[in-house]
Formats: sequence, structure tokens, C-alpha cells
Amino acid sequence: MTTSLVPPAGLTVRPATLGDAAAVCALLNEVDLLETGRADTELSRIQADLRHPEVDLERDSWLLFDGDRLVGYALLWDDSGGERIDVDHYVLPGRPGGALHLFDLMEHRAAERAAANGAARAVVHLHLNTAPTMDLPALRARGWRTVRRYHVMERHLDPAADPLPAPPAGVTLRTCLAEEDRRRAHALLQECFTDHFDYQPRSYAQWLGDIDGEHADWSLIWLVHVEGFGDAAVLRTHNDRPSTGWVGNLGVRAELRGRGLGGHLLRHAFGHYAALGRDRIGLGVDTDNSSGALALYERHGMTLDYAVDTWELIRPV
Repeated sequence: MTTSLVPPAGLTVRPATLGDAAAVCALLNEVDLLETGRADTELSRIQADLRHPEVDLERDSWLLFDGDRLVGYALLWDDSGGERIDVDHYVLPGRPGGALHLFDLMEHRAAERAAANGAARAVVHLHLNTAPTMDLPALRARGWRTVRRYHVMERHLDPAADPLPAPPAGVTLRTCLAEEDRRRAHALLQECFTDHFDYQPRSYAQWLGDIDGEHADWSLIWLVHVEGFGDAAVLRTHNDRPSTGWVGNLGVRAELRGRGLGGHLLRHAFGHYAALGRDRIGLGVDTDNSSGALALYERHGMTLDYAVDTWELIRPV
């Protein structure tokens, strides 16, 4: 495969800046409308991505322009410190050359970053809607392949039908307004998701950068304490998506799974967001998750909204 770092005729590329967040958000919402029928990208997410501590905007971000019109955006970051590199890629339809040019730039930079980590190869991961604006045959021709599928699940909420549930005997919930509880939530998430696909260990400081902790609403993150066991589960949600409340993480310690804690936390999220006036809540789940999460969500009335594939490219450095 020939890599070109020169954009196709008529198109230009430059790095993103924090000042571009609103324009990038508008572009991603155009892509959202084409792929899912809803504009559901929040500005705070884009701002957090552009502030990500493991992103060098000058070298790890790209804005694609057709004249003055922003038509594409790509971002690269390195959570692993090794061979695993993550990328995002969004391009409006009708510009296949521009879309592939962003892949040239991302793949080249991914190899650079993996090499700087001392790795012999870059293992690059990208999440794409299963019906994306991207030309999938062209992506496969570059050596990319799908390695995992995720379902974005949704459920409609009704304050009358979704009251806040009473906790089971011996179970208490508390929000993470205190610093020590934020650190405990981080430790529990690291423990609960260690065996999950694509898990990358994250320090507390790194995790805060990942979730934009400086601007997070910590009243929407709960710890679950079980009498006789201590802190046993964590529920992280956020309320900044335009059309839905969102469950970012739901984790239960392995030895306490199967006792109804996951279902209680789901119902707690349903009741809390219904009381906030939301009529819809969503989350993403790995369809191959061995903990039974997909079946849990289905039992609680969540249905498929759309699907997302993880694509992988392995490139020598």
C-alpha cells in the first residue's frame, strides 16, 4: 500500500485546536444524522477529546477542508504506552480521496507513536457504525478487519413506570462527590473491567483525563456498598447527550455478580433519569461480553438502537 501525506487536489488539511471544538461537533452531528438519524454528539465530549492528555493536537489531529467547508476530522491517541493505538475518523460522503488521505495520515502517525513506545508494530483500533459514511471495501483493501461488535442499546423512560427503586437489604448507594469516593470508583472500574476486550490499565489521573473529570457531574456516578463485602459495584452515567441520558460504565465485582446488583443499578439509572425529565436512556455493550451484560440489559427492556464495529489494522513500525 502506498502512503501519501499530500492531500488530494482541492482539499486541505490542518491540525485541530481547542477553538475548533464547535465546528468539529457540528460535523460529527452531520455524520450522526446520516448514520443513526439523530444528532447526538455533545460539545463537551469533543472538548474532552481535544484536551486528552495523550493527544498532541499538532501531530495527532487532522481537519479536512473542501475550500472553507470542514468535511472531515480524525484524532489519534495512545492509552497503552505500547503497540495499541486508538483513532477516530469522520468524513462526509462524496469525498473518498479525502477519507483515505486521513487514513494515510493516521496510519503513518500510529506507526510513529508505537515505535516511540518501543513496539515492533502498531495495532490500531477504530470504531465505526455498521452502516457508516466510510467506504468499507476501501477500508478492507488497506488491511483493516473487524474484530468486535458492540450494540448501542436504548430504553424509553416514563416517570410513572420507572420509579427510583428501593435498594435491596444490606445495599446502599452513594454519589462520588468526595475525592476518596472518586478514587474508589476508579479502582472498582479497573477491577471490574480488567478481563474485558480492549481493556487498558489507567491510573487515576489518566482516568480523570479520559472522562473529563474536571467537568464531570459526580452526582451522576454512584458506588454500591454491600454489607459484609464493602464497595462492590459502580455506576457511571452522564446527562450531556442531546437526545438521551447515558450509562458510561456499569461494573460489579466478579464475586458478587449474579446477585441482582447490576439489575438494581440499571433500574436506579432508569428512575433517576426519568425523574430528571429524560424520556430515553442508552448505553453501549460488547456483544461478546462474558459477564452476561447484553442479556441483563435485554431483560430490563433495553433494545438495539444501532451497532458499532471495532476495526483493527496491524502495521509494522
